[in-house]
Amino acid sequence: MQSHIQALIFCAQAPVPIEDIQKCLSEVLEVEVSISDVLESIEEINQRFADDGFAFQIYAIGGGYQFLTKPDYQDTIGLFLKQKSKRKLSTSSLETLAIIAYKQPISKSGVEQIRGVSCDYPIHKLLEKELIEIKGKANTIGRPLIYGTTQKFMDYFGINHLKDLPQLKDFVSEENAIGEISEN
Repeated sequence: MQSHIQALIFCAQAPVPIEDIQKCLSEVLEVEVSISDVLESIEEINQRFADDGFAFQIYAIGGGYQFLTKPDYQDTIGLFLKQKSKRKLSTSSLETLAIIAYKQPISKSGVEQIRGVSCDYPIHKLLEKELIEIKGKANTIGRPLIYGTTQKFMDYFGINHLKDLPQLKDFVSEENAIGEISEN
């Protein structure tokens, strides 16, 4: 049973609720498994993983259970994530992403009209990085695909809602203005 629990939690992309683990085990093992049996097994697994030879454990988080690294390895993971974040988006990808973020849902041709150049490659890369997604098809001739941002985009840029995106007024400063401002 412990191996099944480890497999379930390992393959899940989000914390697995205890009830889901219990139902799955009951069906796979063809025997009634109680929640207390699952909790006991998780505790036994964690006792084995408590050894310094393991860098991870099963943690109760977000209404379920998930494998997470132990706090002792925070510095190593922090450095790795910092290095990974240095893999920046190209200028063309950033421009394309900004247009999609502010004008979504928008088609590729809509983005190309604004940028003035082809956007095949940047859109492909943004889809690959899961920063944008296909939101559907436009109700125009040819029914082109329309794109919008994803939750990963929100996480990447540290915003909760699209309304949190900076507005043009946030970028305009008087020292960048040419000429005098009319007070009429």
